[in-house]
Amino acid sequence: MSAQNSAGIQTLLDAERDASKIVQKAREYRTKRVREARDEAKKEIEAYRAKKEEEYKKFEAEHTQGNKAAEEEANKEADAQIAKIREAGKKNQDKVVADLLEAVFNPRPEPISA
Repeated sequence: MSAQNSAGIQTLLDAERDASKIVQKAREYRTKRVREARDEAKKEIEAYRAKKEEEYKKFEAEHTQGNKAAEEEANKEADAQIAKIREAGKKNQDKVVADLLEAVFNPRPEPISA
């Protein structure tokens, strides 16, 4: 009977050892799978980020060109207005100076009405 008990105990120990190996392999597989999933997620995130960055650059390029054209047009208009003002200033410069000198050297006092 002792040999049977010893054989039964040995069988149980072998089964426990096998179960322990199976559990260990399952843990290793789970750890490996978690790492793989994390790496896959990182790759997906990076691909998504690159896609959105490309879309943003395209959008920015399209809208910046329109802004540059509008800015150039505004600058042309401003330059034209400045040229007109300078021309008017040159045209009437002598008269303005003469009027100022006349007002300084020949004042005309006027009563202030209340």
